[in-house]
Amino acid sequence: MILLDSQLVKGCLKGKSSYQQLLYNQFKQDMFVLCIRYMPTQQDAEDILQEGFIKVFRDLQQYDESKGKLKSWMSKIFVNTALQHLRSNTKMFYMMDIDVAHDLHTVSDDEIFSELSVQELTFLISQLPTGYRIVFNMYVIEGFTHQEIATTLNISVNTSKSQLFKAKAILRKQVKNIYTQLRTGYEPKGA
Repeated sequence: MILLDSQLVKGCLKGKSSYQQLLYNQFKQDMFVLCIRYMPTQQDAEDILQEGFIKVFRDLQQYDESKGKLKSWMSKIFVNTALQHLRSNTKMFYMMDIDVAHDLHTVSDDEIFSELSVQELTFLISQLPTGYRIVFNMYVIEGFTHQEIATTLNISVNTSKSQLFKAKAILRKQVKNIYTQLRTGYEPKGA
């Protein structure tokens, strides 16, 4: 059964476990996909999923339906939970200013992305270095601006742009290699 956001929130705030279970079931898949995009392993993503739902239930009284959908509010909690985890457990970024990235060459075959399934593309994104993966997800998937990313991650706008630039270049190269394999039946050298 799928309920409206307002119904789910009201039931959860009244402490009804059946509504908490409904909220979890209604959003667990979307939130897990979000977690997978940020975390390096499935186990890490599962940990963030659990931690994120704990925060959602703890802070549910702060949700304001007039400011947006419950899924959007929850997504911000899960993104922040993933970022906090990454900050505390890894060296997040190899920093490169956009001015240094001017000599990087990109592949212009963007249409080859359409050859991949969502799962394959998600896997490729998960293989990106942590900093590139985070900025790519925040900008392309979550819709953050470079200024918002810079503020959230405490980096410069130019660093955000260069991380995105490098992430896209790596993904294009990976996708082009896969596309070549599919079309010609052989694996390119260095792939």
